[in-house]
Parts: sequence; C-alpha cells; structure tokens
Amino acid sequence: MLMDIIKARHSIRKYTKDQISREDLDTILEAGNFAPNAGGGQRSMMVAVHNSEMAAHLGRMNLARFNRANLSGSYVSAEQPSVIDNPTMKNGFYDAPTVVCIFCQDDFLFKVADAFCIAENMILQATELGIASCIISRGEETFDSAEGKALCKEWGVPENYT
Repeated sequence: MLMDIIKARHSIRKYTKDQISREDLDTILEAGNFAPNAGGGQRSMMVAVHNSEMAAHLGRMNLARFNRANLSGSYVSAEQPSVIDNPTMKNGFYDAPTVVCIFCQDDFLFKVADAFCIAENMILQATELGIASCIISRGEETFDSAEGKALCKEWGVPENYT
C-alpha cells in the first residue's frame, strides 16, 4: 500500500523520450493540489510543462543559472548521475519530457516546506502510476532571468512568486 510506494520511489535522472499521458499528468497534479500546506492557505501554484522541447529548454535555462560554487556535496549516484556528478550535463531537468514547476509566494515563511509537500505528493503518485520522477530543488534559479520572468508572466504566475 502506501508504505510499498514510499519504499519503491527513487530519484530517477535518466528518462526515455516517451511522454506521459495527459490523464496521468492530471492525476499527479491532483495529488499535488491535495498536499498539506501551512495554514491551509493553498498559496502555491503549479505549472505543468507537458512538452518535451519546452521542458528541455527549461532544463538548459536551469543549468545556465546553476552556481556550482554553492555545492556542499560532490557525489550523488553512479546509476542515476546528477549535474553534481557530471558537469558536462546540459539539461538540469535531465531530459524529462514533462516538468512541473512549483511557484510559491515570496514573503511566506513556509513556502519551501509547502513546495516540498506538493512535490512529495506528486512523486509518490507518479510512483504509483509507474512513472519515474525526481525533485529538482534548485528550480527557482531557472526563472531568475529576463527570459524566466517573461515565461512566468506568460503562464500567469504572480510577480511576487518564485
């Protein structure tokens, strides 16, 4: 049951080009919508990118803003290497064909905790559906640029969210 799903979940950084179904994506997003959050305010916003070309573009944008000087670790996995393990990687989202970006209110004290609750619900749901996933906790760097801010505006992300 739930414990089996928790035990089965692993961070996957090697993806096929196969796109997940819209139905599965909707189920994963629904799980994120039902995540616990501080004060029950539901202040976070998810944007699903269900387009492999756009997801790859976001992944390249992410690595363009990635500062390796802030790394505290130097090794993640031989089987599922990270950008920490392999500095030649060009896509910070590991060529996943679908990416879900979680945006949170800037001035909210519990925004990081809320985002991780949403992400955890989504990756557990993905695991139950047999879909590989990985939480990328440096995602906000992707949108800390003129192009990133323009995408946020296009997607309807409020200006006070990152």
